[in-house]
Amino acid sequence: MSLFDLRPGRRRPVAEINIVPYVDVMLVLLVIFMITTPLLTQGVKVDLPQAQSETLPQDQKPPLVISVDAQGALYLDSGSEPLTENELLIRIAAELKRRPERAVMVRGDAGVEYGAVVRAMALLQQAGVNKVGLITQQIT
Repeated sequence: MSLFDLRPGRRRPVAEINIVPYVDVMLVLLVIFMITTPLLTQGVKVDLPQAQSETLPQDQKPPLVISVDAQGALYLDSGSEPLTENELLIRIAAELKRRPERAVMVRGDAGVEYGAVVRAMALLQQAGVNKVGLITQQIT
């Protein structure tokens, strides 16, 4: 006797897909992503100066970001370890050789002396960067 036997009085197979396990898995993944996403955000603590500015268009690739913290230490792309001026110069030059069209932005802490941000911009010029943008915090 087969399940597919169509004689009267016999059961027919159910041809429906049970989606309850898929919904359960989807909800578990949603919770996991909601918990881990804030943990992935890393960076150097920088109090940005406030200024009226326009946001960059979202169609561009992520820029190369040089951060200058309150003590004047230099960081590349939210790295956790400060870099010396030579290390920063070498890394920027290497990145620009790989992708010359990549935008370069400078994040300077509001409490850092002006000269530290200018030194970072001078290093970018030495590395061959022609255009540099400054990141500010939008006035709310």
